[in-house]
Amino acid sequence: MTAADVRVCVFGDSFTAGVGDPTGAGWLGPVGSAARAAGHLLTVYGLGVRRNTSVDIARRWLEEASRRLQDGDRSGVVFAFGTNDVDEQGGRRRVARDRTLALLAGMLDDAHGADWPALVIGPPPVLDAPARVRAADLTAGMAGVCAERCVPFVDLGGLQEDPVWAVEIAAGDAFHPSTDGYVRLAALIEPAFVDWVAGLSGAPATVCRPASPP
Repeated sequence: MTAADVRVCVFGDSFTAGVGDPTGAGWLGPVGSAARAAGHLLTVYGLGVRRNTSVDIARRWLEEASRRLQDGDRSGVVFAFGTNDVDEQGGRRRVARDRTLALLAGMLDDAHGADWPALVIGPPPVLDAPARVRAADLTAGMAGVCAERCVPFVDLGGLQEDPVWAVEIAAGDAFHPSTDGYVRLAALIEPAFVDWVAGLSGAPATVCRPASPP
């Protein structure tokens, strides 16, 4: 039996683009390779743009996905953002928490309407302690939005305790690791990603509908 032709768009920021990794693999390379090694015929479109917030991704993702997911047997979308949302410029957060969560909810609902199962990845911890706190709080909110819709969510907060991650972001620009740090990042994402792709390759994933407004 021929494996299903699975095509996935991954929307994100500089982490999705692998910034800081001299090999260029980032996390998307090893995670995609793991899914292929599991027997899936997978095409991954990495659509990370540096400094993109949820606002930027919400503006562009649907058109970009529509252009790439026209063919194939099964398709899905991955959203990975948050670091730029909680970043402060001139003492002001770039995107308010409630707006980030509303945008995420809208993207997931639109993906459901297009029959594209989704996977969401939260922001990784950075060197600045207040930014880490804001990212952890946003992560909790993003996880709640995903839970309401039965969308799998990957929490990257555990990297805060990873010495390799800590050393590499400190040695770099305080945000992005080098190759080994991305390997640690990929290790957190890989199990959820491979399971999610397996769902795309087989029966369509079960998706909850959002609760009706009161």
